Amino acid sequence: MNSEPTRKVLIVEDEASIRKALIDLVANAGYTVVSAEDGDAGLTLAEDPSIDIVLLDLMLPIRDGIEVCQKIRERRPELYVIMLTAKGAEDDKVAGLQSGADDYITKPFGASELLARLESVGRRLAMGEETNGPIEMDGVRFHLARCIAVRGEDEINLTAKEAAILKLLHQHRDRAVTRAELLEKVWSAPATLETRTVDMTIANLRQKIESNPADPKIVVTVKGVGYAWTEIY
Repeated sequence: MNSEPTRKVLIVEDEASIRKALIDLVANAGYTVVSAEDGDAGLTLAEDPSIDIVLLDLMLPIRDGIEVCQKIRERRPELYVIMLTAKGAEDDKVAGLQSGADDYITKPFGASELLARLESVGRRLAMGEETNGPIEMDGVRFHLARCIAVRGEDEINLTAKEAAILKLLHQHRDRAVTRAELLEKVWSAPATLETRTVDMTIANLRQKIESNPADPKIVVTVKGVGYAWTEIY
């Protein structure tokens, strides 16, 4: 794990045994950990600017994970949220991503998988902290390190995943980026994974940033390949 800087992880999980296991696992890996057992307490703790990553259970008392994630996106759009759920149904994954979660892990999951996700997030956060000035395209000004886009007078909050997609496409704006690359570099997932997560996330992103999502000018589809930053491609 990249230990500089030490990342602070908020774990929001109502089942005491699972919460304790997660706390022990994450703390032993070198992270600073705080925890909450319900949605209200989790949302309050998430407002702490020192929190870098949230591990958020979907099924929570008082406020469920969907509502908590939506509130986090309103208050701290740059905060990285990984949804934890015992449900494997596609609808639950879609709901989590649409609420603003950057990623999801379906229970039961292995310790190595979770730690690999956290390590990958740490690397992306470090890269984001080194990001240079804003990027402008089609009337939108992107501040990717802050997970913000501005069109006219409207400020648009981006999730960490959405900002990472834009950054990757812009870095490789001389070519199309495949779905496999996006899965590997943004989600730290196997390129062979069968999932529509990339397409769903980009569809949500287009709704936010494109003046006409049906005719995108910023993130374009390259048929049979993947996606591209349209400025040069």
